[in-house]
Amino acid sequence: MPANPQSQPAIFLPHGGGPCFFMDWTWGPADTWQKTQHFLEGLAATLPEPPKAILVVSGHWEEPAFAASAAAQPELIFDYSGFPEQTYRLTWPAPGSPKLAERVSDLLSKAGLPSALSANRGFDHGVFVPLKVVFPEAGIPVVSLSLAASLDPTLHLAAGRALAPLRDEGVLIIGSGMSFHNLRGYFQPETSERAKAFDDWLTRAVESPTAERDALLTGWRSAPFAAYAHPREEHLIPLMVVAGAGEGAQGTRIFTDEPMGAAISAYRFD
Repeated sequence: MPANPQSQPAIFLPHGGGPCFFMDWTWGPADTWQKTQHFLEGLAATLPEPPKAILVVSGHWEEPAFAASAAAQPELIFDYSGFPEQTYRLTWPAPGSPKLAERVSDLLSKAGLPSALSANRGFDHGVFVPLKVVFPEAGIPVVSLSLAASLDPTLHLAAGRALAPLRDEGVLIIGSGMSFHNLRGYFQPETSERAKAFDDWLTRAVESPTAERDALLTGWRSAPFAAYAHPREEHLIPLMVVAGAGEGAQGTRIFTDEPMGAAISAYRFD
């Protein structure tokens, strides 16, 4: 149990493929992302109380240093291509929170981490696609936070530790990515075994005590089939921020599935 029973958790969730939860399924098997969608639909009910705000670290936003979106009314960024026309007309009018963005930047700066504010950054699909499922009413203020372009896991764990106080302030911290992200690996016969081996390793790492967990996550490249699971690691690094924000908390796998032949998981720290 967290020291403050009303403290919000830190959660790493899979955001699926493009606008997958809002597609015409003549484009593929209707059940491909069904389990993930059902998981997301039930997530809000597991929180101790409705969050006062949400901070989302998206695998689809990188800057030279950490940047927090300070737009009061962020627009949607349709940063996917080749999907049905209606998926470019989705809406999700959640407000931003310039005040929270400043608080995020301040916490990072006080920890000695370079940070900045982005005046007009909108919600990329790593933000609005999963959160439109979790919080369809779009009534909770949302701030997105970029990755630092170095993608250094130690740096991102440190950022999470700096941001951990937000949890006691009613802010839900979400890392939006994928625990497996090899676009060429989907539907390949060798992928199922390789993705499961990496996913099992990642789950053991997340569920280890904090000190061991940090060491394992920092050295994630030594995991079985790590380079196969993540030819580039931008979809894994949001987990580092979430794990840092959950320092001292138990990490737990709360969801797993195997869409397109590759194991994926979600993790929670509280």
